[in-house]
Amino acid sequence: MLQITSMTSALAAVALVVLSIRVSLRRKTVGVKLGHSEDVVLMRRIRAQGNFIEYVPLALILLALAEYRQAPAAMLWTIAGLLIIGRSLHLAGILTARTPLSAPGMVGTYGALLVGAATLVLG
Repeated sequence: MLQITSMTSALAAVALVVLSIRVSLRRKTVGVKLGHSEDVVLMRRIRAQGNFIEYVPLALILLALAEYRQAPAAMLWTIAGLLIIGRSLHLAGILTARTPLSAPGMVGTYGALLVGAATLVLG
């Protein structure tokens, strides 16, 4: 049950671990235990991780509720796809300081949230 949510959640878990390891390794490299000091690379990694944590849980909850309520598979894949592509683009944009990647990434993430919400409300 909840196969699409399960696959999307598994991908998100792996992505979060990768993001977290990158923060930890950079902290060790620059010798910063708390905060980001003046290290721009560390700051970008922290924000990429934080932004992921800020948006992904609610999107996964919406996806799980929609799947539980047996929304059409096309809607579920739309939510999951927008989330995965959106987060990937945003991550690439934040880590490389390229707004042309991060801006569409946020649009994809917002789309996942809005499609998820609409799927639940309109049913």
